[in-house]
Amino acid sequence: MGYAKERGKLEKLSTKVTGLKIYDDKNLAIITDIYEQYSHTVRILKNKATDIFGGLYENDLQKVKECKRTLKASEDDDSRQNSFIKYRDTLADALERTILATKETL
Repeated sequence: MGYAKERGKLEKLSTKVTGLKIYDDKNLAIITDIYEQYSHTVRILKNKATDIFGGLYENDLQKVKECKRTLKASEDDDSRQNSFIKYRDTLADALERTILATKETL
């Protein structure tokens, strides 16, 4: 099965997410869009090959969701910034693991 189309999407998202450094409304909108696209793409991959992508869908996506919830619950600027960085890093790691999985299935 070819996963080049999905891998291309994920690589673009990975490039976008690494550029996010500070928490503000603009970057929050960007990371939310990246998360939604990642979630959609990993769901497609899971449906194509559950044995390969099921764990990524269940584990990595849940970690990213938890970081997103933590960011929403943050009350002051410092905790928001720290939560934003953790969210970004967790999302970047999930993207990289998914990209790697698509390469290994060639």
